[in-house]
This record gives sequence, C-alpha cells and structure tokens, in this order.
Amino acid sequence: VQLQASGGGLVQPGESLRLSCQASGFTLGDYAVAWFRRAPGKEREAISCIDDSDGYSQYFYADSVKGRFTLSRDNAKNTAFLQMRSLKPEDTGVYYCAATPRVALSALAVDSSYDYWGQGTLVTVSS
Repeated sequence: VQLQASGGGLVQPGESLRLSCQASGFTLGDYAVAWFRRAPGKEREAISCIDDSDGYSQYFYADSVKGRFTLSRDNAKNTAFLQMRSLKPEDTGVYYCAATPRVALSALAVDSSYDYWGQGTLVTVSS
C-alpha cells in the first residue's frame, strides 16, 4: 500500500500547479482522500478532502483555498489531484496526500483520521 505525491515546484504568485497522488496496492476510489499542508513554522493543516464512499460526495476546503483549489479523482488512473490556481506566497509548504477507507464527516479534515500517507511534495510560491 503506497501513496506517491508529485507535482510540486517553484512558481510565481498568481500561477498554477497540479499535484498528483498516485495510489498503489489499493483502490483509491474506495477511500476518502485528503491533501494536507505543512507551511514553514506551522502545524500541518487540512487543505482539501473528499469522501464519496457512500455514493455522496462530501468535500472539505480550507477557507484559505476556497475558490482557488480543486480536488478531483481519476479512478481509472487510481490517482487524486489537487489543482491549485492563483497561488499565493502563503500557499508555500509541503503538501501531503492521505487516504483512509472510512471517515466520519466530522473527522474529514483531521489528520489522525487517515491511515495512509504520501511522502510530501514541496510547493514554493515566490517572486
């Protein structure tokens, strides 16, 4: 069971990036998926989460990224994505993808809810 996060890099403010989270060893579409961010000097925080294991899609977006970031899945590729637009310097950090087979809606944005974690990919937004 493995999650491989990729797609980070150095971009200027206002630009876009798409992060990928490739799963192996399990079917990612059957799991709740989340992206967390650890910004420099800050605690890890949930950025975006999705749970559609019951046939209904439940999403979470941090207030700081609403309207700019979009989480999606491609089940055929066993991959989740985080499309990030209009990036700001405060979006800088290490981004981690995570997955869990079951999660209560109230715990969707809680990092301890997730069983599997990718290794992190660094996003730096700077001019």
